[in-house]
Order: sequence, then structure tokens, then C-alpha cells
Amino acid sequence: MSELGIVPFQRIGAISNSHVGREFEAAIAGAFKAQGYHVRQQFRIPVGFGKTKKDRVFDFGSDDPKLLIECKSHRWTTGGNNPSAKMTVWTEAMFFFHLAPSDYRKCLCVLRDVHAKRGVSLAEHYVRNHTHLIPPGVEILEFDAEQNILKTVYHAEVLA
Repeated sequence: MSELGIVPFQRIGAISNSHVGREFEAAIAGAFKAQGYHVRQQFRIPVGFGKTKKDRVFDFGSDDPKLLIECKSHRWTTGGNNPSAKMTVWTEAMFFFHLAPSDYRKCLCVLRDVHAKRGVSLAEHYVRNHTHLIPPGVEILEFDAEQNILKTVYHAEVLA
């Protein structure tokens, strides 16, 4: 804890990062429920290469219709720098989407956070710099907390 009483890497104004994550996940679940989806939290599904599989827990999911959701409420760094560690976490989500069964809809839901000087959101930044790591069929959706809207930023083309 710093001398100002702030825990390093804790979101300013938040009780804890865990609270921030839970609130964001609740908002995402609500947005999908409003679209008629019945998502379950901590959705477990086997993933892996070939016949070797191991259970992976996604933030939300559904068997009918088949849907996998990962939630990330990351923001730009306070200094406006590239949040490379956060982008690595998003890339890890892409890897697990790649390993998941192809018949599932796969959504990475992220908080809309626009860079003050560049005018680009974190999701737009990720897509611009990491498109080559986004598996076919994966959707990147931004949640605008002010407007309570979930919109598609990118949808990777499904290969034939």
C-alpha cells in the first residue's frame, strides 16, 4: 500500500479490483440476458488439441445456444501507455477460444475505455495490433458503461 492508502495496480475509486470485475461481469451477463441468452457463470467446457482435452472455465457460457464469453474490464494505464500485460491476458483468451469447440459462438467482452489523447479504445488498439492472433469466428465486443450498450468492435471471419 502506498502512503496515500492506494494499493498498487488497484483501479482508482474502486473498493477492489475483484469488485470491479464482478460488477463488469454482472453487466455483461445482463446485456446477454436482455438479448434472450440464458448464460451460466463459470461455464466449464473441455478444450485442447486433438483428442487431448482438459476442462477450462470461461466467465460465462451456454449450451443452447452454444456460447462462450470471457470478460475483461481493463483500462489504459494511468500514464496512457500501452498496457502490454493486459493485452497478453486478452491474447491468452484468444488461445482458449481457439482450443474450444468450433461450434460455439465466442465473445471477448471488454470495457470501452478510450485513450484521452489518441481517441482510440483499448479494444480498437488490440484489434489493430493483434488481429493476427484473433481466431476465426471470435467476436470482440465493447461494453459502454455510460450508455449501458454492448457493441461489436470486431468479428473475425470464419474460414470455410
